[in-house]
Amino acid sequence: MRLWMLKKQVSHQINSILMKIHIKPLIIMSCCILAATDANAGKSLVSSHTDSVINTIKVFNIDGGEPGISNLGNRSDLTPRQDSIRSLVEAFYYDQFRHMQDPEAPTFLFMSKKSNLLMGIGGVVRMRGWYDWGGAIPGNGFMPYLIPIPENPASMRKFGTTPAGTALFLQLVGRSGMGTYRLYVEANFNGYQGRGLHLKKAYVTLDDLTVGYANSTFSDPAAMAPTVDAQGATNKLAKTDVLIRYMPTFRRHWSIGVSLENPSTQIDVADGLTAKTSEWLPDLAACVQYQWGEGEHVRLSGIVRNLGYRDLIEQRNHNEAGWAVQLSSVAHPLPPVTTYLTFNYGHGYGGLTNDLLAGKYDMIANPEVPGQLYAPRSFGYCIGVQYNFTHALFTSVSFSQTHLLPRYAVEPTEYRYGWCAAINVFWNVLPRLQLAAEFDLGRRMNADGSNRYAKRIGAVCQFSF
Repeated sequence: MRLWMLKKQVSHQINSILMKIHIKPLIIMSCCILAATDANAGKSLVSSHTDSVINTIKVFNIDGGEPGISNLGNRSDLTPRQDSIRSLVEAFYYDQFRHMQDPEAPTFLFMSKKSNLLMGIGGVVRMRGWYDWGGAIPGNGFMPYLIPIPENPASMRKFGTTPAGTALFLQLVGRSGMGTYRLYVEANFNGYQGRGLHLKKAYVTLDDLTVGYANSTFSDPAAMAPTVDAQGATNKLAKTDVLIRYMPTFRRHWSIGVSLENPSTQIDVADGLTAKTSEWLPDLAACVQYQWGEGEHVRLSGIVRNLGYRDLIEQRNHNEAGWAVQLSSVAHPLPPVTTYLTFNYGHGYGGLTNDLLAGKYDMIANPEVPGQLYAPRSFGYCIGVQYNFTHALFTSVSFSQTHLLPRYAVEPTEYRYGWCAAINVFWNVLPRLQLAAEFDLGRRMNADGSNRYAKRIGAVCQFSF
């Protein structure tokens, strides 16, 4: 018994000594871990840039009442009224389908007397220039699909400029008994000859409901890496059409969207063999998203399409199902770092992607059965990393690739795959004035193995107002 008591006292003394020895390092280690966690959880420098733009906004009353506001900066310093107005301004950026090339919020906003309605007219003046060598791409956008094979001796080098991308928009954001609503209309000067004015977006949102001409629910523009070139990644989904979408958010982190969208198909038909039929069913698109921070999410989206054609040999109409899925993500693992990822795969969705949009790859001919078309498989991906030296200066690197996977043999000169690599640097000289330069390298591979590279240096200067 005495031996047992002695062992217990010795054990207690040893534990006491160990606690005295280790408690301080453990406390220090815990503090270090908490500090590191807090640093990693800090606000991203991308969000800091948005704050710098919001701080330039001037708000004016249009029907009397309290004076306007010229500073919506640090949220902790705002009055309740200023904070309420800022939340309305932030609604402009809280857009699940916003792209980095979209204009900033307007400089001048007009506010109602009750501070529950904001209206602004803004835009962006954008000028791009580029130089191709070693074989020029016949287009403003850098598209591997357009790389000529064989090379064109008359067009080995090319210098070009364009104001395409210059835009004007009007937005109205407000609160009512039914919820928060937004009206948005945007027109771009990139129509006829890169200067004609044409409608880009026109939609209305009421809380979770969107109706109008907007980005497809199948797309995720925020997950595309920044580029100077307007074309962007080879697998970029840039479909914009008339739609009705319902996309609620629940439990703070989850969003589910579903939409009916106006169809637009690219079908390869042959005289005397096949013809395109009228589009009579809307596209059905859906997505599920998990978001865990400001501007951070992972999204799984999909689309189902009706692809119709007429067999002129048998005089019969056919309807095939096209479908595709996409996994996309944008994240800030560290305040200065942003990662981008998109991967899409499907049958008969080529007309929705950047590179394949230049051809007619929703449906192509079956060479073994004249008069028959089928939806070929294709897939594409893009990965990118952005590093912010400051909130006003960042660089990014991205790589994208798109593959066409036909079921049957195709012509030797047919497109097989294309890829594009881009490295750039962006400098926000002022919150609303941006300069950027980029180097693009692309490659097109044909079915017979013939291929060519293309190189481009591009620059852009833009001012949002």
